[in-house]
Amino acid sequence: MGSQRHGQVQRWQDRWWAMALLVLAVWVGIRLALDGWSGWPGILVGGFVYAGFMTWYVMRRRRRDARAVGTDAARVPELERRIASNGELPEDPAEQAAMIRLIRRREEKLRRNRWWAFPLLGLIFLGMPMLWFASGNVAAGLWGLAFGAAFLGWMVWFNQRFVRRMARMRRRIEGVGGGAAGGPIGGPAAGPAAGPVGGPGGLAPGAR
Repeated sequence: MGSQRHGQVQRWQDRWWAMALLVLAVWVGIRLALDGWSGWPGILVGGFVYAGFMTWYVMRRRRRDARAVGTDAARVPELERRIASNGELPEDPAEQAAMIRLIRRREEKLRRNRWWAFPLLGLIFLGMPMLWFASGNVAAGLWGLAFGAAFLGWMVWFNQRFVRRMARMRRRIEGVGGGAAGGPIGGPAAGPAAGPVGGPGGLAPGAR
């Protein structure tokens, strides 16, 4: 099943240790740029804690997605990449069915979470600079404000693009496999067909 069934090797970027190292490097780099080297031991410890939590969360989500859509957890990142890039359709009908179920699962999560997730991110990324300003660290506050505004703008753009590509990929698969007619792709387990969702308030999967 999954990557073994299709004879594909999981990319090293998708493995848990690569994800943990990336999160650790980003966390430590940002904190050192904002706070300087004086507190590097605490920054490093905090980076390990945050990297461990994020790795656990992402791998847990992959396993849940895999069980829900009927594929292997190692295949979920590749399916997401194909959806995001509007890439080639899987040749295996079972893989096509898993992809469209993954799309519908993402669309449902976007509908459920769009009302609170984006405002929460805005509070975090724009609220922290206010605390730095209040403590007198103007330089850190300015850097944090610029980063937060840029990141939130990128999130809105990425989310809207991902929503459009999910809908486009779903229509392509349904056109090839006949999922809209109630075949194996669009059967009861996959849920009702859904159009584009999200918008500025929704969040794409890489954002969660």
